Amino acid sequence: MEIKRDVYLNKLINKRSNGLIKVVTGMRRCGKSYLLFNLFKDHLLKEGIDEQHIIEIAFDSFENKRFRDPNVLYPYLKEQIKDNGMYYVLLDEVQLA
Repeated sequence: MEIKRDVYLNKLINKRSNGLIKVVTGMRRCGKSYLLFNLFKDHLLKEGIDEQHIIEIAFDSFENKRFRDPNVLYPYLKEQIKDNGMYYVLLDEVQLA
């Protein structure tokens, strides 16, 4: 069963091109990661955003532990951004960085 988060999703959608960083906050286990990595990402893909223009990093995943170091994260992001198009960088558990 999927719980729709239309209010929050629409807030992200409506403000996505304003040039500002979006921060999603809330209590633990309320669906913030699902909102970003599933609902928002699916919306972007349905709008035709190239999957290569969506960069996802969950800092709490063991395989992404190295990206907690800004000296590793920054070069990685620079490497992923290959053109002047719009990129979406979705970060989860950013407080670990």
